[in-house]
Amino acid sequence: MSSKSPAIPQTSTGGNSGANATAVDSTKSSTRDKLHQTYASDPKYKKYTQQVEKCLNAFDNVHEWADCIAFLKQLLKTFQSYMQFKEIPHKLIVAKRLSQCLNPALPTGVHQRALDVYTHILSVLGTEGLKRDLPLWSSGLFPFFEYAATSVKPILLTIYDTHYLPLQAGLRPVMKSFILALLPGLEEETGEFFEKVLSLLDRLSGTVSPVFFIQNIWLIMITMSSARGTALNFLSRRLPRLHADEDITQIVGRDMGLMIRAFAAALEDDNLLVRRGALDILLQSMRIDSAAIKRAQPEDSVILMRAATGVVLRRDLSLNRRLYTWLLGPDEKSENQTVYLRQHALKLLNTTLKDEMFAPSGEYSESRPFKIFISLLDKWEIGSALTDALVLDALKAIRFLMQRDAEERNEDISMTASTLYEAVEPSILWKQLLAAIMKDLTEDNKTGAIDLTLFLLRSLPMQDDEVRSIHLPVIFAAITDRLQREINNDPSKGAEASVRECLALQEEIFQHIPLESLNQRPGLNAALQTSASSLSSLAFSYAFYGLDFTESRPGGPVLNPLVAVLEHMFSTSQALSRSLSTQQGGSTGLRAAFSHVLRVLSNIVRAVDRSCDTTLGMSWDPSEWLHSMLDCLELETINFTLVDQVVSLILSLHGAQKLSPRLSMDKRPVVSRMVKKLFRYLHQDLATCHVRAVNLIWSIESLSRPHEVESIIAQSMCSPESRNVFEAHEAFGVLWRLTEDDSLPGVRLKVPLMIVLETLKHDDPSLRRVGETWMRCNLRSYIRVLEPILRDLLDPSIRRIARVSRVSGKEIRGYIYERSFDQRYVAHLLEILLSIVQFGGQGFSKSARGTFLRRSFDHVLLQGLSSAGIDPETSYLDALIEVLSRFLQSEPKDQLAPVMQPLNTVIQSSAIDLLQTIVARGEIELLAVEILEPAVIGKLFLCVHLHRLDLQNKLLRFLHSIISASTSYAYNGNPPEDRSAEGSQETGKRSYSVNSLLTQTIIDGIAVPRNRPVMQHWLDFVLMAVPQFQPALQGVISPIADCLCRQLRLLLSDALKASHPMANERYPRVATDAEFVMLLNALERLLVLGLTQKSDANSQDDDTPVQEKPGAESGGILGYVSNVFTTDNATSAVEDQLTSHSPGYKSLHDGIRVLLAIWVNMVWHDTTGLRPEADSLSMIYSRTHTRCRRVLEHLFRAHPTEVLESIIECWDHDALLRSKGSNQAATGVFDLVDVLIANAQSAVHMICDSISVRLANTTERSRRPANANLSDVVLFNFLEQYLRRLEGPLVLQVWGRFMQLAKDLASSRDFKVQVFLALKCLCVLGDKVTQTTAIDDKRIKKDLQETFGKLLDACVTFVGRSTDQPNWIRRTTKESLVTNGRSSPALRGVSDAKLDEKADSSSVTPSDNAKPTWGAELPSQITAFMASTAVPDLRRFLMDNDKVASACSNIVYYIVSPGIKMKARPFDADAVVVDIFREMIKIPPAMKWKPVIKALFDADKTSFPDLLSRIATSPSANLFTNREHEMLLRSLNLRRLALVLFTGEKNHFLTQLPAVQEKLVDILRNVPSPIVQCEVYLCIRVLLCRLAAYSMTSFWPVILTELYRIFEQIIDSIPSDGSEDLQLILSASKCLDLLFTLQTDEFQIHQWMFITDTVDAVFRPDNWSPEAMFDQLAEVVGSLPIPEPREQHNIGLPLPTSTSLAFPAHSDRALRKPMLRSIRQIDSIRDLFPFFSHASISSYESVYASGGNIDWEAVEQGILDDMFDGR
Repeated sequence: MSSKSPAIPQTSTGGNSGANATAVDSTKSSTRDKLHQTYASDPKYKKYTQQVEKCLNAFDNVHEWADCIAFLKQLLKTFQSYMQFKEIPHKLIVAKRLSQCLNPALPTGVHQRALDVYTHILSVLGTEGLKRDLPLWSSGLFPFFEYAATSVKPILLTIYDTHYLPLQAGLRPVMKSFILALLPGLEEETGEFFEKVLSLLDRLSGTVSPVFFIQNIWLIMITMSSARGTALNFLSRRLPRLHADEDITQIVGRDMGLMIRAFAAALEDDNLLVRRGALDILLQSMRIDSAAIKRAQPEDSVILMRAATGVVLRRDLSLNRRLYTWLLGPDEKSENQTVYLRQHALKLLNTTLKDEMFAPSGEYSESRPFKIFISLLDKWEIGSALTDALVLDALKAIRFLMQRDAEERNEDISMTASTLYEAVEPSILWKQLLAAIMKDLTEDNKTGAIDLTLFLLRSLPMQDDEVRSIHLPVIFAAITDRLQREINNDPSKGAEASVRECLALQEEIFQHIPLESLNQRPGLNAALQTSASSLSSLAFSYAFYGLDFTESRPGGPVLNPLVAVLEHMFSTSQALSRSLSTQQGGSTGLRAAFSHVLRVLSNIVRAVDRSCDTTLGMSWDPSEWLHSMLDCLELETINFTLVDQVVSLILSLHGAQKLSPRLSMDKRPVVSRMVKKLFRYLHQDLATCHVRAVNLIWSIESLSRPHEVESIIAQSMCSPESRNVFEAHEAFGVLWRLTEDDSLPGVRLKVPLMIVLETLKHDDPSLRRVGETWMRCNLRSYIRVLEPILRDLLDPSIRRIARVSRVSGKEIRGYIYERSFDQRYVAHLLEILLSIVQFGGQGFSKSARGTFLRRSFDHVLLQGLSSAGIDPETSYLDALIEVLSRFLQSEPKDQLAPVMQPLNTVIQSSAIDLLQTIVARGEIELLAVEILEPAVIGKLFLCVHLHRLDLQNKLLRFLHSIISASTSYAYNGNPPEDRSAEGSQETGKRSYSVNSLLTQTIIDGIAVPRNRPVMQHWLDFVLMAVPQFQPALQGVISPIADCLCRQLRLLLSDALKASHPMANERYPRVATDAEFVMLLNALERLLVLGLTQKSDANSQDDDTPVQEKPGAESGGILGYVSNVFTTDNATSAVEDQLTSHSPGYKSLHDGIRVLLAIWVNMVWHDTTGLRPEADSLSMIYSRTHTRCRRVLEHLFRAHPTEVLESIIECWDHDALLRSKGSNQAATGVFDLVDVLIANAQSAVHMICDSISVRLANTTERSRRPANANLSDVVLFNFLEQYLRRLEGPLVLQVWGRFMQLAKDLASSRDFKVQVFLALKCLCVLGDKVTQTTAIDDKRIKKDLQETFGKLLDACVTFVGRSTDQPNWIRRTTKESLVTNGRSSPALRGVSDAKLDEKADSSSVTPSDNAKPTWGAELPSQITAFMASTAVPDLRRFLMDNDKVASACSNIVYYIVSPGIKMKARPFDADAVVVDIFREMIKIPPAMKWKPVIKALFDADKTSFPDLLSRIATSPSANLFTNREHEMLLRSLNLRRLALVLFTGEKNHFLTQLPAVQEKLVDILRNVPSPIVQCEVYLCIRVLLCRLAAYSMTSFWPVILTELYRIFEQIIDSIPSDGSEDLQLILSASKCLDLLFTLQTDEFQIHQWMFITDTVDAVFRPDNWSPEAMFDQLAEVVGSLPIPEPREQHNIGLPLPTSTSLAFPAHSDRALRKPMLRSIRQIDSIRDLFPFFSHASISSYESVYASGGNIDWEAVEQGILDDMFDGR
């Protein structure tokens, strides 16, 4: 509705209208009451009523159409028998039955009989009676005409004519429905009833005003798409043909917006004929120049134009022809049509399309207005004028859309933009753009047209030759001319944004035009062609496009436009440069403009030099221009972009051949100024400029005289000022780094390079820092600096020969110097090279390794290498290593030793450092490593045995690097083929061989007493090399660890001996705490490394020295200390068990035994009183004990499972720890477990995990047991002892994990010995739990009862089954260990063999007599345990008497009477069906469950009928049934039905609709409970949303009748506050609210019964009285007295007001949504007063504003909220 529409009158309870309405209602009520009073006492009327009721009851037995005819005959006969009464008894039901008999599915005979009854009833009632009961009888007659057969229609028309037309003004409320009923008769012009219906409509129009009648036609066209065609047929015959100045208001009324919206709806209809008819009427009665459109509101006119222009998208010629006629007028001449368009339609058309382009509506695609514009361009008369007015705006809008959707890549918009650009005439487009660009240049900071042109060039394809060859060159030359004029007149103009953007545009245009198109101009018309050559570029462009222009300064003839462009650009650049120099840099905008000019000029110069065939002669001074450019370079504020552009342009002009006169830059001042300026941009803060600056410097160097640039750089690096030196070094570093190798920087920049290398060893820290930084950051290739150094190291004056020396029986190869040489210079070179290598790091190694000598350009270096016997095919790295290794192995002659040895040691030290650094990088060749390794090991061996300690540390570091390189090749690279089988430890993929002398050298380095000062270095080497080079050095771990263990055992023995007084008063040797700590540190690291990667080698090299065997040792922990506490009862059982394990695990186990012995024994107890040595021993004991603890903790963190299992195994094999008398040792083990593991929960978790791994089958194991010799039996025993030590609160922490293990065992089908062990542990655990309050927890109690019961039953069953087997006593220990509950032995496999090994190994252990034997004694042990522990604790653990009794009976049954066998009874788990529809689903998840519910009912075809069967309609026969509860169950079942229907898609449950309708009708008829009927209306709302409207045709009579009955009762009897009928009224109101929102075609013909659906809802006529049900209710409810204020706690919800209802918004194209969607409950009928009073107005307004759009999301959410009560 337009914004200027009349104000909506508010319904009021006072005033004349309210009085009139009340009077009318009272008159109707009084008339109705008088009739009832008159007939109530008449016995004939009572009989009449009974006869009618009897006849109506017979309708329930109707099953076929013949029954309907019989029913109607009987009903008519009954009515005819009582003609004297002017009232119809039970008229509501009679009207419903008659409507049902007019169902289109019934045959014609039934329809004729029904119409006969209608005719009789209407005759009896008369005009007044019909007027009084008009809703009842019209609800069946109005919808029927559309479906009536040809033979029936005359009867129906007669009824309309005879009975309805006499009502005259009484038909006003029903006018829209009456017209809807008759319009189907106008569908065919040649139809039999066309004229009759047309005549009837004319007479119907006469009953009311023609304006009111035609307004109802507009409403019908807006709301009903199916009636638009017939409505247009009527309008085409009744709307007069109007001229432009005629007023149509007298015909259509004052609400022009309603008419315009009606035409818009027709023009947007999907039916082509409807659109054509609407256009015909527009041409007939609403021309574009008519007064109606001129007087309409602007927004209404836009709506009409938007709908009308949309028809071109159908691409139908008939529609387009009519639209063109409407826009261009009736004249056939093109000139007149264009004038007509510009006068009447162009402005509105332009406004409509422009508004939609910039503010697209959500109803249409964003490309719609552009497509309309493109389609309208097909009509030249429209396209030409529209292009002039709209093209720039259209391009701006499409640019906005494309930039907004740049990330999403909207292909539709992009394609539309390309199509629009191609469709527009290029001359018109570029004419508009040129004018707009020139306008932008004259206005300050306005760049709209320039930005738009840039967008076109960058985003749209420029493939049109006309544009590229004609328009763009003309535009380019014109803009260049205009810019030159503007900047020459005022150089500050260049700072403006418009000039900068225009220069950017010039650059973009030049990329799209061919250069030859600038050499000549396009032709002009004959009048201007003669003077074309005398026009400037700007004047020519204006003349070319027909624009007005006056030349202010005419110039000479322009022979070549390209020359003019170049001259303009040179002039512009020179003017800008002078302005910059004058202003000392100028503004940012001015510099940006200068940059754009230079860029465009550079592009033109390069294009000319590349493509131009002839030399272009220009009038310019190159030296003056060059001087101005160089002056700009001196400015501090100028940026690098400008410097780059200036220098590049100077270089381009220097090399340009096609320009005259030429520019030259070969003078030294020119080069110096450019190089100095560029050198400033090699600063570290200007990294973005480096590459370009370096390229420019080399370009200058190539064009300048030789060595000029090098001398400038060297001079700057030798500056007396330190700051300049630093900056020069930094700049040279950038130049060096960014220079390519093929430029020979080492040759061309030799002087600066030497200056930099000297700084690496300079005394000045600042210079040294500069050199180091240079080496780290700027050195690109190390070959450049390596070559001169390598050449000096190969000096021919250094002469040496090979020699083999013998030391301690070993042959060591080496060299001797024949004569002395300059050792200091060699040392100096090596120091410099070391600095280079150290700073170069891995990069140096890679570069030297990857570069071969033959690629060197230094012929002197190649000659020196050849003389030294080094192959030129090798790499620089190999050559360097060879040279350094010769220095390392070279010794002076004995005669020269006193003189040369000191410096030779320095040279060897530097050589070692260099080699170590190179090898440590990992880039050395394997062959070189294999050569270096024996040499270094031999050198170490020599140093150890000759007591030369000086180089050992460096040699060890070097050896570490060598091993690193070897292992990297062995395990990461491609291993070479086997060199020698001797001494090889390789198996599988291993290819690294440990040198045969390495292990012996390491052991000697640690063990030789005279080498003790450097032993820490050897230990550090071992601890650093072994972990890094696993598994290469894995084999050396075990012997070294054994050696450390022996040393620790000896030290422990000495310490324990020292703790006892000696008889000879001699103090025994005791190691210090530092020695203990040192050995413990080493042992700690080696033990961890031993298990890092399992070694595959099970044997050592033949050359490896045999380690000394430990002395006689006992099997216990304390047995490692000889002759202290135990006797020599050593056994090899433990050692035999470990033979199947890796050496690393064996070392770990041995280490744990030693550490456990230290932990248990090294606890200081001074039993003899105070002694002098007590303080020292106490300190040694304490620190050693503390360090031992840290070692154990570290080992446990690294390998928790292995350490714990080793401790348990030591605990199991140590007789003292298992004995009762050794409390200290046993306590120490469990204390150690408490120390290592943070809490008892973790300890039990780990033990249970170890047990679980062993219990799993071999195929099911996720991991292997850490200790294969440790059985689960031992673990259970340890767990039992550990649990006995726990206190009550700690038991609760371990309860969950142990119960998980116990449940797994209890769920096993087959009995295992572990079940009995678990039962013993559970008894210990349960005994402690039952003593705490945790037993009150239901879950713990349940777990204890169930698990204990299952384990007990399994053990009892095993005893009974074992007793039943005759041969179970003869089973061996192994078979008992793997008992699986079967009567025959299990198949033997790998796991059985392992169990056999465990059983065999444990059977010979000396402590076996302390273990339980799981053989024949197992049943007896179980029986004994039950007698001693299980049975006494039954009541504590099971607690339930029934379970205790059951357990006792099982024990008696299986143990006392072993002959009776129990049959297995499987556990049956019944499936439980959970009702999730109401109790488990909340509102948000309900939408997610929709597909689940739908799939459930689709899969099970019996589910839906079963749900319907639960909705019982007949009352229960049980006398004791709670009626209220019964009604509640019915309502819940109905709600479930509603949810199921709601989950389906459109028409998904269409096949079930008859059954659903039947069930709902039965409920409405037989179940009067409001709570049940509320759910019926909820189901109806769901059906309206989920089913097509036509499928509910047969259901409408029932729905309408029930709704009419409910609201008619309210009028007669207002329900009291708090009545249970209020919820039913609310549900019925919501149902109608949804119908008003949906506006279905089937309901629109009935909605007048409830609301005023005509314009009377807004424009109330004089003496208006409410006829619609809701309007009457508003009057009745509004007149009720206001009660006393109710207390808030009794209301539950706040009183609804007009603001609490969701009234439809009246914005343009607002979505229709229900008003009552947020109301859940009412306490009084007054709460619905806002709805009753606003329903008619809101419905009209929503139809007016929404255009038929429905907010389906709000509709469905409202239903869902009601379905789940808003939860």
